[in-house]
Amino acid sequence: MNNKEFISELSRKTGYNNKETSRLVSSVLGIMTQELQEGKSVVMQGFGTFEVKKKLERVSVNPVTQQRLLIPPKLVLSFRPSTLLKGRFK
Repeated sequence: MNNKEFISELSRKTGYNNKETSRLVSSVLGIMTQELQEGKSVVMQGFGTFEVKKKLERVSVNPVTQQRLLIPPKLVLSFRPSTLLKGRFK
């Protein structure tokens, strides 16, 4: 499902028009992005948790040249589904 299909389906289920629904989805994603950038986690009950985690610095080895490379630390977005969501796929 792409963004346009998602907006159409959500619009159909909520009774709002596509323009209003698109603004609503943009607002929700904007708020989520802002919270994640501030280092906070976003919990959607019954769906899961989005959070930013820090990956530590590590050493990697090039398999061809055997050269060791230092990979710097970085921030990554992670998602942990809720137990309710996990239970639906069993």
